[in-house]
Amino acid sequence: MDELFEKMKKIIAEKLEVEEEKITMESSFRQDLGADSLDTYELVYAIEEELGISIPDEKANEFETVGDALAFIKTQVK
Repeated sequence: MDELFEKMKKIIAEKLEVEEEKITMESSFRQDLGADSLDTYELVYAIEEELGISIPDEKANEFETVGDALAFIKTQVK
C-alpha cells in the first residue's frame, strides 16, 4: 500500500476508533466506519493538519469512501 494511504488509515483509525485492518479504499465513512457529520469534520481537520493541505468543506462533503478522500488528497499533496 502507498504511504499516503497508510497515514490516512492511522488518522481514520484514531479519530473513528476503528481497527486499521477494517479500513480499505472501499470503506464507506458512514456505513462501514460509523462516522457522523462531526466525526467527518474532525477527520478532515486531522488530515489537513497531518498533511499540511486544505480541503474545502464542500469537497469534504462529497467523500463517501476512503478512496474518494484519498483520490482528492493525492491532488493536493505535492
